[in-house]
Amino acid sequence: MSYAVLFPGQGSQRVGMGAELFDRSPDRLVEVADRLLGWSLKDTCLEGPEEKLTATEFAQPALYALAFQLWEVLSDRLGHPPAAAAGHSLGEYTALAAAGVFSFEVGLDLVDRRARAMADAIKDQDSGMAALLGVAEDAAEQVAAGRRAEGGALWVANLNGPGQVVLAGARADIDWLIDNAGGLGIRRAVRLGVAGAFHTPLMQPARARLGSALEGIDLGEGNFPVWGNVTARPLRSGRIKPLLEQQITAPVRFGESLSGMAAAGVDTFVHVGPGDVTAGLARRAVKGCRVMVVSTVAEAEAVAARLG
Repeated sequence: MSYAVLFPGQGSQRVGMGAELFDRSPDRLVEVADRLLGWSLKDTCLEGPEEKLTATEFAQPALYALAFQLWEVLSDRLGHPPAAAAGHSLGEYTALAAAGVFSFEVGLDLVDRRARAMADAIKDQDSGMAALLGVAEDAAEQVAAGRRAEGGALWVANLNGPGQVVLAGARADIDWLIDNAGGLGIRRAVRLGVAGAFHTPLMQPARARLGSALEGIDLGEGNFPVWGNVTARPLRSGRIKPLLEQQITAPVRFGESLSGMAAAGVDTFVHVGPGDVTAGLARRAVKGCRVMVVSTVAEAEAVAARLG
């Protein structure tokens, strides 16, 4: 069995997540996290309110910290490392930390800086994202390009796999997309609960700030390959920083990463973190693959026993 671990991105958060993890790792998830972040990770995760936890500057550090801790629980019980790892958007940072490219603390600081930069970038924008169901990737790109040719601001933001593409842009263009989906050959367009056009050129101010944050960190080689969002290929050490910077304004090619890992011999995908979003993406992208979910300590123990 050749397995890959997958880490979720923003949108998987929910109030109450991680209660057992805070009890198991108070040093890291309370003392270290609160010192680095300047706010209580535990209180925000367990008590919310939902509006606060959903905000980019809180959701991203929270998901990174809890997913990494679940990875620690799982990896401590495994007899061999994964063949590969990947993460969706924010989850790419969790994957890199899991591989040992940088420490939990360095990753949390980077994620915090990234989240605050992205939150600041959308403050003066009226923008959003929408998932398109039942549309091919090239057709979605044509829709976005056509709208831009008419003066709109609309781009492909996520390529999640067969039949699921996310577009992002100005609020008016998202409204137009949803209102005209049928006429555009799209089975359904669903507005996402994200207050910004992430992974588009509208995030350029955040990209510049993240680039500055990345300059001051040292990266290790990593213990297993991490497939990057921008290239849908394993990241090479000398390219990690520029690709993380580019990721903020470029589409997330997650479906291609899943297919690429399968072509390289991976037959089992393990979602590690709150929710189970990447598990669903793996099932759709790689027919016949095994999929497992680790969103609790009990699931980590059960999955470790299955993986051996």
